[in-house]
Amino acid sequence: MLQLKVELQGVRPKVWRRVLVPSSIRLPKLHVVLLRAMGWDGGHLHEFEFAEGRYGVPDPDWPDESLDDESKVTLNKALGYSATFNWTYDFGDNWTHRIKVERVDTMPAELKLQFPMCLAGAGACPPEDVGGAPGYADFLQAIADPEHPEHGDMTAWIGHPFDPNAFNVQDAQDRLYEIKL
Repeated sequence: MLQLKVELQGVRPKVWRRVLVPSSIRLPKLHVVLLRAMGWDGGHLHEFEFAEGRYGVPDPDWPDESLDDESKVTLNKALGYSATFNWTYDFGDNWTHRIKVERVDTMPAELKLQFPMCLAGAGACPPEDVGGAPGYADFLQAIADPEHPEHGDMTAWIGHPFDPNAFNVQDAQDRLYEIKL
């Protein structure tokens, strides 16, 4: 079992999550865990970058010799001897998440996780398609200032109140209950 700290890079306030996953989790399932723990909707391309290689979903129309098929590898194998790796979600917005293995636990088989766990976190996940870290900073500035020229457009676009500091661990966990390990 691995305790991972997932931190979205380049944004303020900080956005991070602490999750528990089995070391034997395959990378496609880890991708779904990370999406749901963070609060992303999904639907964008992604990639894992480890010290020993890059993993993602191969595209036959755009072959990339340096990208290995993520479906063929577990997190433990991809990690090797490293304790950190990156996960990039949405190549257009380029959301890079730095992931650190904070703890490794061995557990008896009868105590095996039934689903991933979110233990803690902070900060709201930015809205999808906001324009990456620079767009998110502009978005936060616009929604915070009723006099900002884009305030009306941005508040209409988001469609609900947005608190960049909001995080509820139970909401994150509820999204993870759907993932069977």
